[in-house]
Amino acid sequence: MDEDEDNIIPNEDETNEEVFESANEEGFEDIKTSGAMQHFYENNDEGTDTITKVTGMYKDWFLDYASYVILERAVPAIEDGFKPVQRRIMHSLKELDDGRYNKVANVVGHTMQYHPHGDQSIGDAMVQIGQKELLIDCQGNWGNILTGDSAAASRYIEARLSKFALEVLYSPKITDWGVSYDGRRAEPNNLPVKFPLLLAQGAEGIAVGLSTKVLPHNFIELIDASIKILKGKPFQIFPDFQTAGIADVSNYNDGMRGGRVRVRAKIAQLDKNTLVITQIPFSTNTTTLIDSILKANEKGKIKIKKIEDNTAADVEILIHLFPGVSPDKTIDALFAFTACETSVAPLVV
Repeated sequence: MDEDEDNIIPNEDETNEEVFESANEEGFEDIKTSGAMQHFYENNDEGTDTITKVTGMYKDWFLDYASYVILERAVPAIEDGFKPVQRRIMHSLKELDDGRYNKVANVVGHTMQYHPHGDQSIGDAMVQIGQKELLIDCQGNWGNILTGDSAAASRYIEARLSKFALEVLYSPKITDWGVSYDGRRAEPNNLPVKFPLLLAQGAEGIAVGLSTKVLPHNFIELIDASIKILKGKPFQIFPDFQTAGIADVSNYNDGMRGGRVRVRAKIAQLDKNTLVITQIPFSTNTTTLIDSILKANEKGKIKIKKIEDNTAADVEILIHLFPGVSPDKTIDALFAFTACETSVAPLVV
């Protein structure tokens, strides 16, 4: 065959006919075309327009959005005490569990198969679970809730399930399973937890038109209360905090709306010119506490010479006073004008 004949462009009409015959053979019979050779994406056939008022769109879409944020992002489930991201982290840790530590970055990547909202939210949620020292056995620098120091990057720290988590969280045969957001994998709708984790860890979430704040409780007291429930006996529990402190729970109201818990730092007199803080209120850390003391000093509410923060495994904040300043009056002023006393309002949805 002549070389020029090889480079001849086929007749356009013949080519188009071949394309549409091939399409019909390959299952595209339902594609409708309007006009000669018009692409089916460019179908301009006139049809009846559906008019939807903006008010109707807002009502439907807002309710869908609000319910999604409440159920899928912000508010923990009462069945297992987890928000969706936390539950997916625990499920991923179980899938990866072989008794050895896993890099947190690896766990975060595995969790992204179930959680479509980015690695940052997963990493932060995992650090929060680890800092509560109940479900995750941590290795490396996971931050410090006392000082407010953040954890190291996820590529440097490691984690594995604690023995408590392995015993309490998982039971595949009675787990309610669903599918992941892309339909590729199975994930638990709720974990069959054998312990009141929601009360043990506490939880806080802000959704659309709804918020919740469940305060943490003492582990041993929860076990005793669980036994009393099984025996049909009355019980009463009150909040307990990792940061310790002194709590007034007289207005706790069982954690319902309108309740309030006052929490104070533990302040003692070391000598006639020195005060020492050894426990701090819930929802504060040594950094924010010292800042509030310095601001009160600048405003003239208290008179202090200097502050030393010696906090490590335990809180130790030294407050040095000027000669002649009353330690007792200074302690009263610290409670009145600084974050040494805070008020926490629980809110159970």
